[in-house]
Amino acid sequence: MPDQAKAFAASQTRENLMRAFAGESQARSRYTIAAGIAHKSGLAVIQGLFLFTAEQEKTHAKQFYRQLHDLSGQTVRVDGTYPVDLYTDLLDYLRAAQHNEYQEWEHDYAAFARTAMEEGFPLVGKLFENIARVEQTHGDRFGRFADLLEREQLFCSEVEVQWTCLNCGYVVTSTAAPANCPVCRHPQGYFVRVELAPCCLLYTSPSPRDRQKSR
Repeated sequence: MPDQAKAFAASQTRENLMRAFAGESQARSRYTIAAGIAHKSGLAVIQGLFLFTAEQEKTHAKQFYRQLHDLSGQTVRVDGTYPVDLYTDLLDYLRAAQHNEYQEWEHDYAAFARTAMEEGFPLVGKLFENIARVEQTHGDRFGRFADLLEREQLFCSEVEVQWTCLNCGYVVTSTAAPANCPVCRHPQGYFVRVELAPCCLLYTSPSPRDRQKSR
């Protein structure tokens, strides 16, 4: 086994990568669960937000996991602490997600990056730094939607803004999203500010009940 491979097999970075893989995988599952809560609440926009972010967490997990390819067939033992986020209020899910994303950005991945650099794995260190910046963006995004929901402004604004329907793409300028889309008849929960639409557009599909309403 080459010296670099031996050093990696005995490194803290190896364990940190497995911790990150576990954390990202769990985040994806938590966000999928939260998306289900949003769906039951009739808020397709929040459902889309969680599912969109869940797919990005899956990609993060894959990138961390790939760094462990030299250990294929082995078992890596790690300990860690992971959140239990089970609530009845959708706002709590958003705030918890915001907190967890900031935790990864400011603390976990920053520390993992420093360790990787110190142990002589600069590419892994850079990966931690890059994904940490993404987690900051995730936290900001969850916080923005949490603020809107908390202020009861998810579907209204003090000034005119553009709203788009996530189902058909209809766009309207108004201080409030329509109660139902005039094109596809989907309910207000499918509307989002155009400026926020890119993080909600993917992975959102109408429920059988909503499809029935739109006929």
